[in-house]
Amino acid sequence: MARPAVFLDRDGVLNQEVGYIHRLEDLQLIPGAAQAVRRLNDAGWFCCLASNQSGPARDYYSIDHVHALHQRLQELLAASASAVLDAVYFCPDLSRPEGGVVADYAGWTTWRKPNTGMLVAAAWDHNLDLSRSVMVGDKATDIDLARNAGCYGILVQTGFGDRVLEGSYQHTSQPDYIAEDLAAAVEWICTHLVPR
Repeated sequence: MARPAVFLDRDGVLNQEVGYIHRLEDLQLIPGAAQAVRRLNDAGWFCCLASNQSGPARDYYSIDHVHALHQRLQELLAASASAVLDAVYFCPDLSRPEGGVVADYAGWTTWRKPNTGMLVAAAWDHNLDLSRSVMVGDKATDIDLARNAGCYGILVQTGFGDRVLEGSYQHTSQPDYIAEDLAAAVEWICTHLVPR
């Protein structure tokens, strides 16, 4: 039987929003994020990163750098709370009109949020039920992705979340829940939804 998942955006949800991260050491967890992921682990949720990462398309850094950032993220989660992401999906692509300049990644793709490609791939790879899953993010594209994939959508107020709510950054449909941070989002998930 297919199981539900919690899909997590990266920047502004798990780690501090500092723009494009050129140095590995600049990836730092948001306080309480590791403990929140551990709580999801303990409750039986499949935890999956789903993140737009257009740095390679913009020629800011290589695809290997993105993999190294995700390795650091996993290491920080483990060191902080023995937390783990069960899978990592990200989209390095960006169309040329949006700023993509590296040929291998400069194109339109179903994987780039708010398109559903990352979640559909994760569902296929890991036998996930998207209709019982949750997308947690700090941008309108995260909530729009949730709507497009038939998931619950939670907007956190860390990262760009506050600006989305005040209308100064992107515009989104109404999320199912607005949370102060990932810890508050996980509290809502564990209180209102059943993982199994």
